[in-house]
Amino acid sequence: MIKKRSDRQGVIRDIVRESSVRTQRSLVEELRARGFECTQATVSRDITEMGLQKLPEGTYVLPEDLRLQRMVHDMVVDVSRAGNLVVIHAMSGAAQGVAAALDTAGLPGILGSVAGDDTILVIASDDERGASFEGMVRRLSSGE
Repeated sequence: MIKKRSDRQGVIRDIVRESSVRTQRSLVEELRARGFECTQATVSRDITEMGLQKLPEGTYVLPEDLRLQRMVHDMVVDVSRAGNLVVIHAMSGAAQGVAAALDTAGLPGILGSVAGDDTILVIASDDERGASFEGMVRRLSSGE
């Protein structure tokens, strides 16, 4: 069965959000592991169409996640999780801005967030999505 470009680009979106992708080659390998046979040239076209950007740290990021990445890197102090609930500690006064960026990013499996002055509660659809989201926030806050 031939898989569609939109399906492949959806998987690329997930891969970029879930891990630190530094090269087109590693993206091709990740796609193959998920059942998509494609060439580096195809991935290069997808990157251009999707508007992926490479950060100074060398990792690809989705354009809609760039603002989120910057805010999390600059303003998040700590993150912890209990099942599907993720608590993010931010700099004083920054929680509502970070929560707004999280909500705008439309992350899969994230039902919503509640923000105070320096704390955000994020509700994921299940424990697995909560763990994935926690890992993503940790990567973004450390600049990976």
